[in-house]
Amino acid sequence: MSLKQSSSRTALDAARAATRLARQVAVALGDLDLSPSQYRLLLFLSEGNAAASAVAGRLAVSRPSVTALADGLERRGLLQRKSDPVDRRKVAHELTDAGRKTLAAADLAVAERITGIADHLGADQAEQALEGLAIWNEALTRARGQQEAPK
Repeated sequence: MSLKQSSSRTALDAARAATRLARQVAVALGDLDLSPSQYRLLLFLSEGNAAASAVAGRLAVSRPSVTALADGLERRGLLQRKSDPVDRRKVAHELTDAGRKTLAAADLAVAERITGIADHLGADQAEQALEGLAIWNEALTRARGQQEAPK
């Protein structure tokens, strides 16, 4: 579907809402002293260990950015780096127990912030809004899978 095929006003409103929601996520994470980028790294690592190059590709950031994010999270005990026993040049990142607990707290904080905002709508619209975000999550997952598929 292109912008021309959809209602251009609806698409623009959705784009603006996404931007505003991103700020609300940042606010929710602030109490946990996490940035949205750190949260995204924790989310990614919750799916399993990953090398810096894989993390950079998945998060659409540079390897030096991954290093800076990982450094901060490692200092806080939220992730650890492990050398690959076969290739010492490769380093995997994985969540610690504290990282998993922090991710769970962050998930809850973001969910509470989003549902609190949705509560300003009627019950039916609030449910639709949350379901819409869940559908966007699925669309993003599918788009990522297509980008990562071997060509």
